Amino acid sequence: MTHVKPLKKQETDSCSIDDYHVELQIGHLLRRAHQRASAIFQSNMGYQQITPTQFAALCKLRDEGELSQNHLGRLTAMDPATIQGVTRRLMDRGLIETRPDQSDRRRMLLRLTDAGQVMIATLIPHGFDITDETLAPLSPEEQEMIITLLQKIS
Repeated sequence: MTHVKPLKKQETDSCSIDDYHVELQIGHLLRRAHQRASAIFQSNMGYQQITPTQFAALCKLRDEGELSQNHLGRLTAMDPATIQGVTRRLMDRGLIETRPDQSDRRRMLLRLTDAGQVMIATLIPHGFDITDETLAPLSPEEQEMIITLLQKIS
């Protein structure tokens, strides 16, 4: 990796396009980090035919018990179209089920089925492994720092 310091626009009034290096820009670096994390996720969870968004939904339902689809989408940072597809696929696999909300009959609540509970209990240990493997090139202090910084900009 090059050691060119990325320039901030405010550091100079005369930024040249020659000063811009895509490999030092946050979007590019986050995309590369995401590609690494996705590949590690696939190597650890691919056998279960589960996606990262499905895993996140199952984890949140495990944590919260029952949630509306809208609330689950907000908690997992998925837009309405994405969470709708995720929940449909999880229902098709028998991992989640719905029931009418007693306080608002127009709303359905999602919850894990017994099979969903078994699956997420099996997958969560792999979630720890994925994080450990993704962050392995960093020191423990750097690992803590990157998590803190990513939470700050998320």
